[in-house]
Amino acid sequence: MKKSNELLFLGTAGGRITTFRLVRQSGGFLINFGGSLVHVDPGPGAFVYLVRDYGIDPRDIDLIVLSHFHLDHSADLNTLIEAATDGGKKRHVSLFAPITAVEGEDRVLLPYLRRRLVKEEIIKEGVEYEYSDIKVKAVMKHTHHGAETYGLMFNDSVVYVSCARFEEKMLEVYPKNRDILIINTTFYNRRSAVDHLSSEDARVLIEVLKPKRAIITHYSMEMHQKPPEKVAEELTDITGVETLAAQDGTRIEF
Repeated sequence: MKKSNELLFLGTAGGRITTFRLVRQSGGFLINFGGSLVHVDPGPGAFVYLVRDYGIDPRDIDLIVLSHFHLDHSADLNTLIEAATDGGKKRHVSLFAPITAVEGEDRVLLPYLRRRLVKEEIIKEGVEYEYSDIKVKAVMKHTHHGAETYGLMFNDSVVYVSCARFEEKMLEVYPKNRDILIINTTFYNRRSAVDHLSSEDARVLIEVLKPKRAIITHYSMEMHQKPPEKVAEELTDITGVETLAAQDGTRIEF
């Protein structure tokens, strides 16, 4: 019998206020592909939430993927590698990330921990990478405050639109009719000076990409106060696609 796949949202904070004032948890999300674990964007608190709140042993993690190096997406990267490799005793964990996250003055990966990875892939736009039975495609390079940032697809089924300024190119490049579309929907209203997506951008993406289900996450204070579940209801009504508002600890089978 085929094991079910599951998403676990460790946190749903997006940006400085909700993340670093702990209005919401952070830590990214975990994808369980039939027993293979992928941790995506392990921001602040990822290690603690995994172990304390959800009873997940980091040594079971197979792959860590970063969309970009901003701290709300990467702050617990080193802690997770240390925990997942059992202090260097185990050698099974891989990392897929932009080069700016692992090299150069803005790198977030400590060099000694880099040597503990069994595999490392520097992601580039349009290229698909594979580790064990997990496939990750860097769908599109985003415009996001000068950081090298990528939207991602996992095993041809879960599409992740990370932080970005909305571009028409997204509607052409992102794959259609997938099982899950996760959108970092930071604002309710568009903000021309900020490279983050809004609920209006999410609406357009959902209408064109037509996933089986859409999930919004990565909320600013504006979205937090709306609240997100109301926005998800609006998006469901407008697009006809079931849209869920992730909360801290939300689990979704697919």
